[in-house]
Amino acid sequence: MNIGVLIKQVPSSESPVPLHDSETWIQEDGVNWEMNDSDSYALEEALLIKEKQGGGDVVVITLGPEARSLKTIREALAKGADRAIHLVDDVPGLSDPYLIASAIAHACKEESLDLVLSGLQSGDLASGQVGILVGEILGMTTSSLVMETDFSDNSIRVKRELEGGWYQWVTLPLPAAINVQSGLNHPRYASLKGIMSAKRKEIKTIPVADALNNTEALQSMSTLSVPIAEKRTEMIEGDTDQIVSKLIDVMKTKAKVL
Repeated sequence: MNIGVLIKQVPSSESPVPLHDSETWIQEDGVNWEMNDSDSYALEEALLIKEKQGGGDVVVITLGPEARSLKTIREALAKGADRAIHLVDDVPGLSDPYLIASAIAHACKEESLDLVLSGLQSGDLASGQVGILVGEILGMTTSSLVMETDFSDNSIRVKRELEGGWYQWVTLPLPAAINVQSGLNHPRYASLKGIMSAKRKEIKTIPVADALNNTEALQSMSTLSVPIAEKRTEMIEGDTDQIVSKLIDVMKTKAKVL
């Protein structure tokens, strides 16, 4: 069982993210990068599947500048991934899901992968498209919002989350690409042995330009802006019945706690 896992580096929730002068990406200097939370569940699921199957190969694939990608790659290798593919992008801020998926699919073609796992969405752009697009480009069966997996001969059965608390079981023939929900499992921590062994594991590098081969983008980022936090005090006046009525209306329509 050969499993590919898509991982991404995203700014830490506690890290400042000042905008670049172009207002189409952030100033990366000083930003603390970490593995995308959803992707950590995809990696854990791949490692669990490998353990249940009694063998296999787990390869992590990431795209980004070397300066911030290697930390995430080493973390994945330390947790148990066997090797890594790094699509080196010297110009940060590539945001078109189709371009990203095309580059990753190019890297995956030589790997003979039975399964490609990805997190539901990234913590920065949150497009939720790349994992499924990779499967489509590679001609794999695809499924999203996966809450549980179960393998049988040459297929994988997945439990998908639907709206309103409903779910469905779907059987996909292999090879398949699925994106998984956060909370699917409990991601492990890297052990000291894993951290030491990660230094000896293979990291294959591919320039993004070679992987894209003049592929055209389908969408672009026009501008980014920082949300403006506002605090306003609204005085509610009137008699008791009017005040209560207005409070209930505020709780329903603005605070949305009722």
